[in-house]
Amino acid sequence: MSRIGKQPVALPAGVTVTVAKDNVVTVKGPKGTLTQAVDRDMIIKVEDGQVLVNRPTEQIRHRAMHGLYRSLLSNLVKGVTEGYKKEMELVGVGFKAANTGNTLDLALGYSHNIIFEIPKELSVSTVTEKGKNPMIFLEGSDKQLIGQVCAKLRSLRKPEPYKGKGVKFAGEVLRRKAGKAAGK
Repeated sequence: MSRIGKQPVALPAGVTVTVAKDNVVTVKGPKGTLTQAVDRDMIIKVEDGQVLVNRPTEQIRHRAMHGLYRSLLSNLVKGVTEGYKKEMELVGVGFKAANTGNTLDLALGYSHNIIFEIPKELSVSTVTEKGKNPMIFLEGSDKQLIGQVCAKLRSLRKPEPYKGKGVKFAGEVLRRKAGKAAGK
């Protein structure tokens, strides 16, 4: 049996979970409401302040989805109670980030600035301190959406392996390459 799938998801105070007949799980909490469509074969039960995910058979497909849906439901519960936060760092000379509301203005070494619209479900803030790299902070309750937006931001200028210039996650360790060997 799946080690992750068989663990119950504990529901903190103030969180309610409802399961519709078409296996759409809705989680409501202090930070908002999130929904997740669950495969119709999976059995979702809400009892004793816990959410239990069970599988009907031992088929490979059911075993594969068991832990997945338990983790997704756990992420929803954590999202509506604590929320998620990601930090991104701009490494490079002249790289800048500024935001007006949910519009991000990035200077990433191209001939033009990049205007990036952040979804309204997330909040964004930028910090630029002298002597440090500009930082972008994304906060929200949907882990999947934050990850998707961060991946899109990172794809605008991926960190290169020689000097490490680009958009990277804070604390990310990059694999660096040695430059050209010294001449004769």
